[in-house]
Amino acid sequence: MRVKMECATAGRFFGPSSSRLSNPRRRRRIVLNRNNGLSAHNLCSSSKFKIQAQTHLSSEVGIAKQGSLTDFGIQEFVWPSPTDEIPFWKKGFPSWDANLEVPSEVKKDSKLMHIIHVTAEMAPIAKVGGLGDVVTGLARACLSRGHRVDIMLPFYGCIQREQIDDLTLITTYNSYHDGKWIPTHAYSGTVSGIPVIFIEPSHQFFKGQHVYGGSYNELEAYLFFSRACLEWMQVTGTQPDIIHVHEWQTGALPLLYWDMYHYLSLQKPRIVLTIHNMEHYGECRQEQLNMCGLDGSLYATFDKAVDDRTVGHNPERLSLLKGGIVYSNAVVTVSPTYLKETLCSGWLSNTLIRHRDKYVGIVNGIDTAMWNPSTDVFLPSKFHAQNFEGKKLCKYYVQRGLGLASGNHVPDTALKVPLVVCITRLVAQKGLHLIIHAIKQVEELGGQMVILGKAPDSRVESEFEGLVNLHNQGQSIRILLMYSEELSHLLYAAADFILVPSMYEPCGLAQMIGMRYGAVPVVRKTGGLADTVFDMDDEPNHEMANGFVFEGIDEGSLNRALGRAFACYRNKPDEWNGIVKKVMAVDNSWNNTAGRYIEIYESVRA
Repeated sequence: MRVKMECATAGRFFGPSSSRLSNPRRRRRIVLNRNNGLSAHNLCSSSKFKIQAQTHLSSEVGIAKQGSLTDFGIQEFVWPSPTDEIPFWKKGFPSWDANLEVPSEVKKDSKLMHIIHVTAEMAPIAKVGGLGDVVTGLARACLSRGHRVDIMLPFYGCIQREQIDDLTLITTYNSYHDGKWIPTHAYSGTVSGIPVIFIEPSHQFFKGQHVYGGSYNELEAYLFFSRACLEWMQVTGTQPDIIHVHEWQTGALPLLYWDMYHYLSLQKPRIVLTIHNMEHYGECRQEQLNMCGLDGSLYATFDKAVDDRTVGHNPERLSLLKGGIVYSNAVVTVSPTYLKETLCSGWLSNTLIRHRDKYVGIVNGIDTAMWNPSTDVFLPSKFHAQNFEGKKLCKYYVQRGLGLASGNHVPDTALKVPLVVCITRLVAQKGLHLIIHAIKQVEELGGQMVILGKAPDSRVESEFEGLVNLHNQGQSIRILLMYSEELSHLLYAAADFILVPSMYEPCGLAQMIGMRYGAVPVVRKTGGLADTVFDMDDEPNHEMANGFVFEGIDEGSLNRALGRAFACYRNKPDEWNGIVKKVMAVDNSWNNTAGRYIEIYESVRA
């Protein structure tokens, strides 16, 4: 059903006077009348939007007041503008967190376990990349299947305590580091409906304004954290079935468990390691490993934790990730294709081949409670696979807020412009040369593009700052060198296409989140992208087709994929709407993926 918009003033759609435009705090208000019986997510099933030409002096964000739609049948909001004092994605929202209801249709498992995740990240309170999303999504899915799940997380100084429910100090104990026993606090709390145990040492570790990049030595901090988690389990008598560790940051925990704590009192747990990105090895000197109470020299062997690349060098180094692979009961990476790639290339391939019988590839899921366009608190209009008209309003809302459309634009005209979104860390892995080229190509094709991401490398940041100065004042391109959870939700909802041109991609979440919000993926065929996106023009796999795929790392390959995508969007509207509906209906939920993890847990549990 096409959204019918009627202007309440004669003459033209959104025709503010010049005096109104000169005041950035004067905005049009839209009043959406709801037919009786419509729920919030069915808002756009009503026959029309009544648009009243009003001015409204307000700094409130354009989001409905919580409960107002249900209670009164009216949703009011104000079009944002790039000249607003507070950007539209930073204003107050009804709730910062996800819908925490456990789906009633999820079947409970018969053999229940206690699982503890030990991790450096958790979404949304300590999220830097996909690791945080994966930990939260998998934990929630296992909880919904009836298992007992806890997450152990450093109590970073940057965590906002008001975002934790029922935060309580539960244990004060000492944990060893570098010849001293460090007084340590353990707090319990609930985040996104998941029990979390926060570990807070009394010294400098984990202090600072960010999850990573503090003034302390990060490797030594995570060595401390790995032991502190096991020490807490020992002093409290906690014996989970599974300790699930993630990435190099917790790679020392399997060594500490099997060579120390298993001989003390922890007999029951078994260890599962998930590798989210093989590029980060946790390079470690022997004397650094000594700090957590292990004898680093004992691990400097080919069959344990020596970094193969440093053999024969002075000094040889260790790899916490390699040690974790060797000492864990099961090792998982985040897609079947990435598993094959890691067995064939990279210095860790020899170790992975030796441990092939316990190495498994499982595609990540997405947290469909946190990423749900029918309930997302950050969106000005909700939508879903059966009726995605609200996506048009989200798109125009973002175009107005970023200055890609002004009050002088007829919304239908702005909506016809294809919008490409790229939400990514600006690192070489993500295909920086292709992202930069896409800016030019999308502009030449008459589309719009928004890039949201941070560059940890100052040289990359400088290059993109130059692109900001070149493009951000025009009508086609916006480059936002930051990360915002709120804005990412809005951009996924607004996007027609989600671009993921990675050089390698262990799994990737952007393409799956994009599909959930009706954004059709344009991706390079690698790793998890190859396992989740299938080309629209691949006739033998037409039933699975859900995006536009290219294989080369050159600009021409990207050009052809974007050209096909834009042609479909512009020239085949019925087919396009079918694709959007199809990708929104794809089930990339953690409930599917969690079952595979449960099987692995069962296979190794004592």
